[in-house]
Amino acid sequence: MKKRITQMIIAVLLISVAPFMTTQTSAATGNEIVNYAKTFQGVPYQYGGSTPSGFDCSGYTSYVYNNVAGVSLNRTAATQFTQGTSVSKANLQPGDLVFFDNLGYTSHVGIYIGNSQFISATTSKGIKIASINDPYYWGKYYMGAKRVASASVASATTKTVTDGKFTDVSSSHPAYVAIKELNIDGVINGFENQQFRPNAEVTRGQAAAMVNRVLKLTPKNQSRFSDVPTNHTFAKDIAAMNEAGILSGYTSGRFGLNDSLTKSQLAVILDRAFKISAATENQVRTASIYNDVPKTYWAHDPIVALKAIDQTTVFQTSYYQVNAEASRAEFSAAVYSAVESK
Repeated sequence: MKKRITQMIIAVLLISVAPFMTTQTSAATGNEIVNYAKTFQGVPYQYGGSTPSGFDCSGYTSYVYNNVAGVSLNRTAATQFTQGTSVSKANLQPGDLVFFDNLGYTSHVGIYIGNSQFISATTSKGIKIASINDPYYWGKYYMGAKRVASASVASATTKTVTDGKFTDVSSSHPAYVAIKELNIDGVINGFENQQFRPNAEVTRGQAAAMVNRVLKLTPKNQSRFSDVPTNHTFAKDIAAMNEAGILSGYTSGRFGLNDSLTKSQLAVILDRAFKISAATENQVRTASIYNDVPKTYWAHDPIVALKAIDQTTVFQTSYYQVNAEASRAEFSAAVYSAVESK
């Protein structure tokens, strides 16, 4: 590499587009579960819901645990209460499941996040944080807690990849060098079983947070988006990106916190953050080099610029697929290329 990735970039992708498995105990895995769980704050409640478009309480915990730790939880709060190992209130750790009998039976479940707080899908305000000792409600209905994160640590391969050799990224993968270099430099890690999951999606909220870890912009005002609570992990980053005009929200007043980042948006964000089209002005002036990106397309210049600076061959294709979701591999290749082209 021309230069080893700077500490600023290391800070960027350490907050990954997805949580990472470590060699630490279940407490570390619990923190990863908590960090991922918090990204869904503000998602509305939906009876029977088990996706980011809407969750009920057990659908939410099941989704988080499956995507972070590879743990399959039972579908209802009552049956989830039969899993794992019982934990006393005094010994709760981040990532533990906490249960409540607010309807006269085991009817609610959430994820403990530390400091006597938990996060769950509520019927009134969707995914939100509350106190397990709330004297007006939750404190009266608290039943107990279960620890299931340790099961994933025991059953999964816990060796952390530090040499870029992920089991699902072969040396022939076009983003192999980018992923390997970023991993060797301690920038990005992977999931359980030494996987990188190169095809997993990147959300708009994650993109805002990662880009701002490079630029370190401080917003003048709090986020005003309807789907971004002021206490959300990414709230300040989103506000900063919006104020800087790097990643704005929708006209509806939403930011699209958990919406997938499209490849067109990826190119535009990198251009606004790293000025890649200005650096490749001559190439951008030429005819479109993608069959599906006409010169009149709103993101034409950033897309062409991304292809021009590409250090990985990831973007050396005939079609760009402007509306496709940006993947972890593509995001890694784009950031790597933007840094290397400087």
